[in-house]
Amino acid sequence: MPRIRYNARVLLVTILAITICLYIPACSSEPVPVYTYKIINTFPHDADAFTQGLSLENDILYEGTGLRGESSLRKTELETGNIMLAYKLPDQYYGEGITIYKDTIIQLTLDSERGFIYNKDTLELVREFTYAGEGWGITHDEARIIMSDGSSKLRLLDPITLKATGQIEVEDNGKPVNMINELEY
Repeated sequence: MPRIRYNARVLLVTILAITICLYIPACSSEPVPVYTYKIINTFPHDADAFTQGLSLENDILYEGTGLRGESSLRKTELETGNIMLAYKLPDQYYGEGITIYKDTIIQLTLDSERGFIYNKDTLELVREFTYAGEGWGITHDEARIIMSDGSSKLRLLDPITLKATGQIEVEDNGKPVNMINELEY
């Protein structure tokens, strides 16, 4: 009798598993998209720069670099790779994302809870600001600065005070998307 009960249980579990599989779409039922690319141009670049933020305006490349003790903000000629101006961050900062906002460049730091605002033309440090947690990526729209910190939340900042005014939760099919970094708007 125990063998019959065991076989009945196995049969019941098998039927249940098959039934569930019929009602739940398979993860691989959709074909995985395949993308291609085409290199249309290349430009010279400092291979030692650990790029963390990048913005292009009028053939001028603004680049924020990272690594503690080596972080900088650079203004570079796109066509030649010639560094026109550079501002070296103090050694304790790990430079992260940048965005051009009006006549300034805003740069985040990874884990110092501090950001910097520079004059776009001279790269002169204009002022500093603080925020809670890490700074990863940064961009802006017409009304606010948008910042990522590695979580699934984008912080919305007032463009004048750079204080948080709200946040947006980034989701994919209802699940949080973590590790959001580079932002473009």
